[in-house]
Amino acid sequence: MNLKYISILFFMLVLLQVNGQSTNKEILFTVDDEAVTAAEFIRVYNKNLDLVQDPAQKDVDEYLKLFTNYKLKLKEARALGLDKKPSYLRELSNYKKQLASSYITDSQVTEALVEEAYNRVSYDVNATHILIKLPEEPTPDDTLVAYNDIVKIRERALKEGFETVRKEVHNGQTIYGEDLDWFSGFKMVYKFENAAYNTPVGEISEPFRTRFGYHIVYVKDKRKSRGERTVAHIMIFHKKEDTSGQESAERIQEIYKKLQQGETFETLAKQFSEDKSTAANGGRLEPISSGQVNSKVFEDTVFGLDEIGYFSEPIKTDYGWHIIKLLGKKPIASFNEMKPELEQRVKRDQRSKLIDEALYNKLKAKYKVTNEQPALTYFTGILNENYYRMSWELPVNFEGDKPLVRIGEKQLLFKDFGDFLVRNQRYNRTRESFKTIVEKGYNTFLNSQLVAYQEAHLEEEDVEFANIVSEYRDGLLLFDLMEETIWEAAKTDSLGVEDYYNAHKENYMAPEKVDAIVASSAKQKTMKKVSKLMAGGMSVENIKNLVNSNDNIDVIFTEEIMDAGHQALPENFQFKKGISKIYKHNDAFVVVDVKDIIPETQRTLEEAKGMVISDYQVYKEQKWVEALAAKYPVDVNQDVLQKVKTQLTK
Repeated sequence: MNLKYISILFFMLVLLQVNGQSTNKEILFTVDDEAVTAAEFIRVYNKNLDLVQDPAQKDVDEYLKLFTNYKLKLKEARALGLDKKPSYLRELSNYKKQLASSYITDSQVTEALVEEAYNRVSYDVNATHILIKLPEEPTPDDTLVAYNDIVKIRERALKEGFETVRKEVHNGQTIYGEDLDWFSGFKMVYKFENAAYNTPVGEISEPFRTRFGYHIVYVKDKRKSRGERTVAHIMIFHKKEDTSGQESAERIQEIYKKLQQGETFETLAKQFSEDKSTAANGGRLEPISSGQVNSKVFEDTVFGLDEIGYFSEPIKTDYGWHIIKLLGKKPIASFNEMKPELEQRVKRDQRSKLIDEALYNKLKAKYKVTNEQPALTYFTGILNENYYRMSWELPVNFEGDKPLVRIGEKQLLFKDFGDFLVRNQRYNRTRESFKTIVEKGYNTFLNSQLVAYQEAHLEEEDVEFANIVSEYRDGLLLFDLMEETIWEAAKTDSLGVEDYYNAHKENYMAPEKVDAIVASSAKQKTMKKVSKLMAGGMSVENIKNLVNSNDNIDVIFTEEIMDAGHQALPENFQFKKGISKIYKHNDAFVVVDVKDIIPETQRTLEEAKGMVISDYQVYKEQKWVEALAAKYPVDVNQDVLQKVKTQLTK
C-alpha cells in the first residue's frame, strides 16, 4: 500500500465515525440536497479533537470546511461510479476478510494463550535435545519404530547422562543431537516450546512429537529475560567507493581513540556519526530487546555491556562500523504493555490451532450445528481407488440436492460437500481409509463454512466491525478518486507541471553551499594551533601528522561541500571565504576553512520535479474542490451551526 493510500486512510479514520445513531436530527448542511446532521458533525469533531495536530483545524469553521470538502469528494466519487469498479469491490472485500479475522476468534482461549506466552517470553531456557527424524508422511510402522527408539534413548540418557548419549547417537541424518543454547517463547515450534518450559531444570522431558519427528529435551538452565537495553551508537557507513573498507575502519578507530582519551560519547556522535537519524541526539537509539535486531554481533554487544555509561570497542556489521554505549537497562515490559503484540504473535503461531478449534465449537453452538453427520456414510460409499490417484469424480447418480447441514439461515447440500471432496483430492501416500478421508474432509469443510457464514453476517452482528468497514469503504473510495483525479493526472500533465514551475520558480532554489574543511577538537588550545596551521597553508594530512598520533587523536577533519544545515557546521555559520574564528559547537571546538562559496542557484524543472509535482497536486486539488462546490451546492444552516459552536465550546 503506497504512502498516499496510508495517509488518506488515516485521514478517513480520523475524520469519520459513521453508522452511529443520531440523537439530534437537525440538519447542519446539505450537499446537493443530501443532508448531514449536526449530531454526526459533533460526534466526528469530538472524536478527533485530540488527534488533530493543526490548531487551525480545531476551529469549528475550519473543521467544517474539511468536512464539507470530504463530503463533496465522496459525492463526486459515487457520481463517477467508482464504488462499482471491480478493483474497488475486490479491495474492499479483501479488507473485510482481513479485518474479520480479528473479530472471528475465541477471546477466552486467546487470552489464556497470551498469558502463557507472556510467562514464556519473560524467561529464557537453555536446553539441548535429541530428535529421531520422521519422513513428511510417515507410515504407522515408521511412527512406532521412531517412538520406541526415542524411549530407549531416553532410558539410556537417564542412566548414562544426556550429553554423553546425545553426542554418541547424533548422526546428522536420522538422529540429531543438538545444543540449542538460550531461547525464549516463540523461538521454537509450540510443542517443543511446551516441553522445554514444562520440564524442570536438570531433567529430561517425556518423548513428544512435532512435525519433524520424536524428541526428548534436557533443560540445562532457565533465567529471567534480559529485558530491554537503551544504547547510543556512533556509526560510520561502509562506502561504495571505499572498496577495501580501510577508510571507514580508520575513521572509527580515530573516534574510538578520542573516546579513550576522555572525550564525551554524545559530543563525538553529534560531530561524526553518519547515522543522521540519531547523530543530533547523541546517537541514542530506540530501546532494544532480544531478537529485535537483525545483527547478532550488534545485539550480543548491546547485551554484553553490563554497566551504564560503558562503551564497546568498534564492531563491524553488514551496514558499517559501530561503537555502542549503554545508557539504560529495563526489565521485560508489563503484561498490559506487551499484550497487543503478543495477541498478534499468538494468532500467527501454531497456538492459533487451539484458538481455531475453540472458535469452531463456539460457532457450532451459536448456529445450532451438531457434530453428528449420518450422511458421511453415503460419501464414504461413493469414494473409490481413483481418489488416491486424484482422478475421482462424483458418480452420475450422485444425490446432490439432498440437505447436508444447516448453518443459521444457510442450507448446505450434498453437492457442496461433494464438490469440496473433488477439489481437495491429493496424492495420499499412506492410503488413509475412505472413512478417515471423508471425516477429515467434512471437518475442514464444515469449519470453513462456519467461519464464512459468520464473516458474511458480521456487519449485522457487530456494530464496531460495521463502523470500521464503513470508514474503510469511504476511505478507499476517496483514495481511488484522488488517485484518478489529482495524483496521477498531475503526474502525467507535463505541460501543467511546467507552467506551474515557471510561475513559481522562486520556490525551487538550491541553497547556498560552501566547499570547506572543518576541524574539530575537544580542546580549544589545540584548535588555536590548527587554525594557525590552516592559515599558513599547511595541508590537512600534514596537520594531522603534527597534532595527532597513533595513540592520540586530538583533531578530526571533515572535508566536503556543505549547506548551512550540515552537522559539522556551527549554527548560524556565516559563509565567508578563509579561516573562520573558533566556534563552540556540539560540546567541542571547531574551525572552518572555507575554500569556496557556491551561490544559491535555480533548480531546473528536472531537479525540482518531485517538489513541483507535489505543489502542483495541491494547487490542482484546490481548484478541483472549488469546482465541486459549484457542481454540488453546499448549504449550511447558520442557525444550527451556531448551536453546534455553542455546544462544542462549553
